[in-house]
Amino acid sequence: MNTNDLNLFEAVAFHGSFTKAAESMFTVQSNVTARIKSLEEEFGAPLFSRTSRKVELTAAGQTLMQYSKQINHLITEAKRSVGKSDVIKGQIKIGFLETMMTAKGPQIVDELARNFPFVDLEFKSAMRESLINDVMNFRIDAAFVPGPLDIPELGQIEIGNEEIMIVTSSNHKSLDDILKKNPLKAIVFDQGCVFRARLDAWLVTKGISQYHKTVMNSIEGVINFVESGIGFGILPSEIISTFYTGRNIKTFSLPKELGLMKTILIFRKDVPLSPALKAFISLYDNKK
Repeated sequence: MNTNDLNLFEAVAFHGSFTKAAESMFTVQSNVTARIKSLEEEFGAPLFSRTSRKVELTAAGQTLMQYSKQINHLITEAKRSVGKSDVIKGQIKIGFLETMMTAKGPQIVDELARNFPFVDLEFKSAMRESLINDVMNFRIDAAFVPGPLDIPELGQIEIGNEEIMIVTSSNHKSLDDILKKNPLKAIVFDQGCVFRARLDAWLVTKGISQYHKTVMNSIEGVINFVESGIGFGILPSEIISTFYTGRNIKTFSLPKELGLMKTILIFRKDVPLSPALKAFISLYDNKK
């Protein structure tokens, strides 16, 4: 085993794919497969579970990952100490809900560039549970997700509260006007969306458990369908006020317990943080 084997191991875990890991490490898939097999033989345990759809760390792989992070952290710190360089470099992959990436992405890139110009940032957009799973399995370094969250392995920093609102076409006068429609139609994101869960919870308080759903995979799609009067939706108020003030839509507030959503930044706290990730986290930890 050498440090390059561990780098290949981390790349497979990061990308969830032997092919993508090979591409990112400028080698061929057969080499990655051979080196991972060699590691598995050396440690006497499978490090990845492989299916036709995904590659994930096993329990043994999770354990090795923690040691690999520590080893690479020590090597990085040694290089910085011997080279006496205070310049923070590296690449990090950060997860977001699509709505937050749309609203906050440019600001986050700008702030990171101003403070740590040699840190490269890659974004991933996904649902809350998928992002949490990716952080837990080392596929992304950190993620902004709705709280609360109680997982011992994860550190978290509270970012703030986000207001979410009902959005309708401009011809609706009240929420009661919406709820009188039969059938009741809503424009929603796919199953697992936190906004859709809030919408379901609000409708239950109104005695409604069944409604017609049109599933969209983009914010623009939700706005277009809502504006056309096909149904109503639910979105963060910042998205609407920033990008859609000129559209023929109207917003209505939800009760506070459903209309406010806490956002947290999560990362694994049981492994050493890379200098690049530590720098990124400092941008938010210092604001507390």
